[in-house]
Amino acid sequence: MSTLWSYPLRGKHTRVGLKPFTLLYYILSVVLYLVALPLLVYLSFKQKYKESIPSRFFLFNNPKFKKDNGVWFHVCSLGETRALKPVLKLLQDEDIKITTVTHTGQAEAKKYDADVRYLPYEMFLPFWAKKQKIVVILEAEFWFMLFSVMRAKGAKVILLNARISEKSAKKYLQMAWFYKRMLIHVDTIYAQSEVDKNRFLALGARNIEVIGNIKLAGEITKTKDYEKPNVELIVAGSTHDTEEEMVLKSFVEYRKQSDAKLVVVPRHPERFEAVYTLMKEYADKSELTLSRFSESKEFQTDMILVDAMGELNNIYAISDIAIIGGAFVDGIGGHNPLEPAHFGCKIITGKFFHDQKELFKYVHHVQYIEPSEIHRALVKAKELPESMVEETINLQPVIDKIKEI
Repeated sequence: MSTLWSYPLRGKHTRVGLKPFTLLYYILSVVLYLVALPLLVYLSFKQKYKESIPSRFFLFNNPKFKKDNGVWFHVCSLGETRALKPVLKLLQDEDIKITTVTHTGQAEAKKYDADVRYLPYEMFLPFWAKKQKIVVILEAEFWFMLFSVMRAKGAKVILLNARISEKSAKKYLQMAWFYKRMLIHVDTIYAQSEVDKNRFLALGARNIEVIGNIKLAGEITKTKDYEKPNVELIVAGSTHDTEEEMVLKSFVEYRKQSDAKLVVVPRHPERFEAVYTLMKEYADKSELTLSRFSESKEFQTDMILVDAMGELNNIYAISDIAIIGGAFVDGIGGHNPLEPAHFGCKIITGKFFHDQKELFKYVHHVQYIEPSEIHRALVKAKELPESMVEETINLQPVIDKIKEI
């Protein structure tokens, strides 16, 4: 039998054979790597990827974990990494490892008492990954080699907060033959909803338990206290390209009938300059004042660009209305509504919130609108109650499962 990797087990050097499909998949991953190599080198110089791509695709400053036989959590980005906090709090006596995909997730993971790495590209995993007691993979981070390699090395594999979005379900079903091969390596799936459970069942998964979204267990806090302006404060949070212009057009119109200030918090820091330029155009045309939050840390002008990370909750805490980005254009899937709801903001968002559908189910008094309706939604918000979250989640079954292994 073909052999690709080996590892020590109980004092012996154990060789792990590859099944034909896994070997074929591995060879394909190598071919794709070689084809994409020029692009990867090019992207390594981009600000957004200058840390993550060298670490993931060239193992630069990304060594193996220091120890084996721990509890390894794999997450994608910032939101999933933050969602780990209540889980890790209940596992303080465990040896925790965390891998991420994005640099924002990596920065957040380093706040925990854990051994933190980037998840290497699949081609490297057989040689890079150390044997762990358990691997917990969040949401939809489905990497075939991660599943198969860690199972071969003796780890239990758990999917936590598992989901298959409505938008992705058809594609998953079309590839059911592939996902069935992947999910056979999974011991337990903790799904977000009954709908997700049924979608996993259709892919041939087993041992599925619905516990809800673990983000409901997260403690939502602010890190600073800012003085609230004496007028209505609107925050456009986690906005993406083209969404800022939708909001700015509506805000300029809204200002004709209501005294208000607008705070814009782009989702990605590399867009700060472009968004500031756009806001300046609207400010100049409408004779509104504009400032950068990084320069004043105040809310004195009509419009403020928040060009700093980690401030969104602090601003939600003093805002009256929150326009949540990522849902006014297709292809993103929306962003977490729990934080603005926790601080009592009146929430407005778009209709493309499929990745956050489970969370929005728990949030009351939300306006779901088309981009052309933002102005009308701002006016209507005066009549609506504050958004709120009532539901909770019990993490104990997950913690018990991890500790018993």
